[in-house]
Amino acid sequence: MSLSDTDTSRARASGHAERHRWPGLQAAAEHSRRTAPSRAAFWLVAGVLCLLFCAAGAPTPLYGIYQAQLRFSATTLTAVFASYALVLLLTLLVFGSVSDYLGRRRVILAALMVTAGACAVFLVARSVGLLFAARALQGLAVGTATGALGAALIDLQPEGSGLAPLITAAASTLGLGAGALGSSALAQYGPAPSRLVWWLLLGASVAAGAGILAMPEPGTRRAGVLASLRPRVGVPRQARGTFATAVPCLIAVWALSGLYQSLGPSLAVQVTGSRDLLWGGLMVFLLTGVAAAATIAFRGVAPRTAMLAGCLVLLAGLAVTFAAITTAAAAVFLAGTAVAGVGFGLAALGVNRALIPLAPPGQRAGLIAAIFIISFLGLSIPALIAGVATAHFGLHRTALAYCVAMAALVAVAAGSLLLGRRGAATSQSR
Repeated sequence: MSLSDTDTSRARASGHAERHRWPGLQAAAEHSRRTAPSRAAFWLVAGVLCLLFCAAGAPTPLYGIYQAQLRFSATTLTAVFASYALVLLLTLLVFGSVSDYLGRRRVILAALMVTAGACAVFLVARSVGLLFAARALQGLAVGTATGALGAALIDLQPEGSGLAPLITAAASTLGLGAGALGSSALAQYGPAPSRLVWWLLLGASVAAGAGILAMPEPGTRRAGVLASLRPRVGVPRQARGTFATAVPCLIAVWALSGLYQSLGPSLAVQVTGSRDLLWGGLMVFLLTGVAAAATIAFRGVAPRTAMLAGCLVLLAGLAVTFAAITTAAAAVFLAGTAVAGVGFGLAALGVNRALIPLAPPGQRAGLIAAIFIISFLGLSIPALIAGVATAHFGLHRTALAYCVAMAALVAVAAGSLLLGRRGAATSQSR
């Protein structure tokens, strides 16, 4: 039993003794005791979500260092990246809804332990095999925790606030960007370029685990955990139509993120002409950090409108990025990346706000897992294809073709949203 569990038991005993003497004061005290820890726990869970994605984004600027030390190709580089996303996908399929049965806290703690293990493997990585192992462990950690963290945020959010979908979208993208930017800065200007960031993340994972241990269990447990391990996508019936509309949007935004997280630092060297590692981290941060800021700034926009606006802005960002790669204009490339980041954030916000409220409490983790399954398929497979294409056609031509393919996919997503809106308007007029 945790400290918080003990305190809760004592508070309940005290409440029974004083209920008849001071009913008004007792009700206020119970509300205060219940609300304050819940708010602290909410932001702790949000921080853990950000931390896990921060660790997942940290290797991106280091790929160049590993590539120079271990002498592997661009195809191997993207395979290392894709191993993370594919293990994450498989983990989500098996463990995506397990926290509905075992409780949120146990699952989050297990994920933090695996994250700490991944950091330890990175610290001793002297072969490509160990890089694959470390990235696979990161995929296992994020895949295990994603559903539990998203569901815990819903369990803990202040009543009527609607914060959980917002934080779920913002914390993951902000974590990816912050991890890449911090890792690149430490690698370029700090000691032990490929090691310092992993010591820091290892310490942060241990500290976060201590916080989760002291937190009350936010969810409820139920029987049937073994049956829940059967791979399945947990999309409730009432959310399936909206989910189908959101799929092209999800694939488009995460496919762009996959390009930046795998080949972004190499592309930054080509466009800027500088080998400063900070450029690679900055590119990733501009895309995902701006996406997180857009998620917060436009939180009042209607979900379907946010998805459509995100697609249109993303199209504009891709057009600017294409022109920047063609002309090797660094400032234009930064601008295009930032514009694409706004589209990324809007689209991700719209998807989360449209889908997550549709699931009843017992199916929340499964639905969140389904969202991330589509996201990480989009993140990994196109990036892996780009890595193979780079080995045959070069980075410059591959990046241009990637932008064109993403623009086509975004156009399909925008078209499906427009058709869906027009169909809804027609049915209402009847």
